[in-house]
Amino acid sequence: MDRWITDTPTTERFPLYTRANADEVGPEPYSPLGWTLTWEQGAVPGVADGWCSLGGFLPEEFRWPVPETFGNWGGYFYNQVSVGRVFGARAPGATPDIIDESFFGKHSTVPAYVADPRDESDERTAAIGEVFGAALGATEQPQNLTDFVEQVRAWRSERPDLGALSDDELVAYGRTANFRLRPTWDIYTVITLGATVGPGVVAAVAGGLGRPDAGLTVFTGIGGIESAGTAGRMWDLSRRARDSSVVGAEFDAGLEGLLDRLRRSGDAEAHAFVDAFEVLLETDGHRGPNEWDIMSDSWLLRPDLPLSMIDRLRAQTDDQSPTLRSAEHVAHREQVIAELTEAVAADPETSALLGMGLRSGQVFYQGREMVKDNSVRVMLEAKLPFVELGRRLAERGVIADPKHVFLLLDSEIEQVLAAPDGWSDTLAQRAVDFASLSLRVPPYVVGHGMEIPPISQWPLRSDQGAVAPAVAGDVLSGTGVSPGTARGRARVCFDLSEIDELEPGDILVCSTTDPSWVPLFMVAGGVVCDVGAPGSHAAIVSREIGVPCVVSVTDARRRIQPGSLIEIDGATGTVTVVED
Repeated sequence: MDRWITDTPTTERFPLYTRANADEVGPEPYSPLGWTLTWEQGAVPGVADGWCSLGGFLPEEFRWPVPETFGNWGGYFYNQVSVGRVFGARAPGATPDIIDESFFGKHSTVPAYVADPRDESDERTAAIGEVFGAALGATEQPQNLTDFVEQVRAWRSERPDLGALSDDELVAYGRTANFRLRPTWDIYTVITLGATVGPGVVAAVAGGLGRPDAGLTVFTGIGGIESAGTAGRMWDLSRRARDSSVVGAEFDAGLEGLLDRLRRSGDAEAHAFVDAFEVLLETDGHRGPNEWDIMSDSWLLRPDLPLSMIDRLRAQTDDQSPTLRSAEHVAHREQVIAELTEAVAADPETSALLGMGLRSGQVFYQGREMVKDNSVRVMLEAKLPFVELGRRLAERGVIADPKHVFLLLDSEIEQVLAAPDGWSDTLAQRAVDFASLSLRVPPYVVGHGMEIPPISQWPLRSDQGAVAPAVAGDVLSGTGVSPGTARGRARVCFDLSEIDELEPGDILVCSTTDPSWVPLFMVAGGVVCDVGAPGSHAAIVSREIGVPCVVSVTDARRRIQPGSLIEIDGATGTVTVVED
């Protein structure tokens, strides 16, 4: 197989894409239905709308109906580089390099920016300035964000009885639910870029005072981070499981059938646990691995996923609760803010800028996680109609597996309903081909005049080029994104299936994280990621619950040996191997 059915065509204007920091959004290949419906008709045009809402572009600068905001090759999700760099060239006080650093971290393999006369626009610069000026002056969440959150709640409450819909009605509702992702990603883009303004101002002030580390510390333990709320609910459930002999014994007996056993129990604590767990599913059931693809399982569909995390959390001691860990960082944050404020008190202009940057950064970091959390809620609503359709088609023998419905292109759905014969074999073969994509390592950079090699030539994950293993005394460098130090055994994880091996105090070494990983942060003593940036999910949540974190450590999972003793510094961005 040399090409995949969802490969993205490139354009001359915005040719460059990268896998840098793309693992947070798409660690595994996206399903054909997920890409051609959810992304090409929802998220991709929604992000183009967002770039225009920021003032950075005019709509006619993009290719429509599928603009160049994201890409997909071999099923893998790619971030756009060229568009961000043009925005950096136009944004006041920014540069293409600053945008690269903010979103992709430090990756020398991405080709350097090459200026283009079309990149400059005084009109767009002025428009961005107005938007960023409003972001810097923000003291509360933007009204369109709060309106969006209310709209998401309304969409959830208005969900029909999917089982009562006809096939055609189910498909129509499923498409409607997916189209909601376009306005969702419009506001997501605006909030994400807005979240760079305040912290950028604070970092400049702190750097001028010789306190570059303070730029991270002042946004630690700020409160109001949606994913941290999920962590708190999981923590409370872990305490229930640990403190109840009945619930604990059922966990010890295994996760299979656990909820049914607890429901059948006559024990009040068992029933209380089930009630609290059902609240978790109602509140956080949209979470799950690879949660930006509608083919992936959410906690609501696979309750064993959060149960397995609660099982690991049972072993954690009370002094590692997210509340206590965060409280330590809150006190330090307030002290550092006081020191910075005092240092610039004699300079009214700088003092005012610092105050605005602090307020804006807090508001938009909270907003970024809020919009992300609710965007995944929209994704769940977009997913469920096709879960029901897949169940029906499998029950009738039209497809061999309910999940094979997600291997259809959006344009093929009506064909299956109208003429179902033959699709079972077609999709069974497509499932084999799709699974083979996960065995490959996609090109790190696509476009910019570079030929995309046939998929059959992509290296196998199991056969990547050798790297020198890190040995005692080696210091690996990355970007410190959550202050603090931690020492522990390296627990190298390539996916969430390996969480059974994570013990309290271990240092979690992974590619990157999405919100479904958050409960593991409460088990780990620290986090190291191959990729990431100060505004990525792992960074924001680590700062909120008080976990040291270093990102953009190239080949961390391949160089750091499982079980080796390592020490990380979340301020300096270093990972030191103490014992290999």
